[in-house]
Amino acid sequence: MSQPPTQGGESARPPGQDRTLEALGLAGVPREEPLLYPGAWPRESGLLDGDRLLPLDRAVYAEGDGRVPVLAIGSNASPAQLRHKMAEFGIASPVPMVRSRVTGLDIGVSAHVSRMGYVSASPVGAPGVVRELFVLWLDAEQLAVIDASEGVPMAGGNFDRVWLPAPDVRVEPGDGSVLRGAYAYVNRHGVLHDGTGAPRRHPGAQRPLITDLLHGSARLRELFGVTPEEFCARARADRRLCDRGTRLFAEEERVTASGLERYAGSGPDDPFAGSRTPSAGPTAPMP
Repeated sequence: MSQPPTQGGESARPPGQDRTLEALGLAGVPREEPLLYPGAWPRESGLLDGDRLLPLDRAVYAEGDGRVPVLAIGSNASPAQLRHKMAEFGIASPVPMVRSRVTGLDIGVSAHVSRMGYVSASPVGAPGVVRELFVLWLDAEQLAVIDASEGVPMAGGNFDRVWLPAPDVRVEPGDGSVLRGAYAYVNRHGVLHDGTGAPRRHPGAQRPLITDLLHGSARLRELFGVTPEEFCARARADRRLCDRGTRLFAEEERVTASGLERYAGSGPDDPFAGSRTPSAGPTAPMP
């Protein structure tokens, strides 16, 4: 992600261009092909509408619009992954995706092995660090789906949804405004460190990450094999093996805090209380 967010959230692509995810090079789904994680991110803001990423006419939604801002740290910024998650619960409503300048966060490595077959990203506190990330403006049903996909409703889930307030985390959506805060999903297991105790930065690709993790642990190789392909194949849909790998990270003292744990439970946990709620929202987390 090297280009700045398009001013005002408007797409710079010419009108009439094929806007399907396939045509835009955004069709790969990490949940189906784990080595694709975190998936292809768009170059600009857009409105995910089914199989298309359409131009977006605004960067910020008011409280009365029934949407809340959620920072996408890993594959939630992949339109194909988002579409896959929503389709699993039969939700087809459009999702605004606003590319934004975010100060105070970096992208770390989750200290757990996902049943999807990859090692996911998780935010870490990083004062002064600037990243370009996507803000998803989610309605109640969409938020329930993403919560479920991250395991938020379950005691044994991997993530908490936390509110990161400004100015601790500064989110600038490109229209000249600064959000008062945004939600993010923080890993309950912590994050992997870089060997010095500081959070390790996620490289943005699975193959080098998994290769390095396997290289550094004979016990991890015993569990998951010696190649990224073996790792993904063994981890995929094997909850016990993934749980064992997650415990191994802690046993080998590879884990540190994200620096965002203090925000858990401190924000508006139910942003849609007293307003519109999902008619048939997810009741259990996806794997």
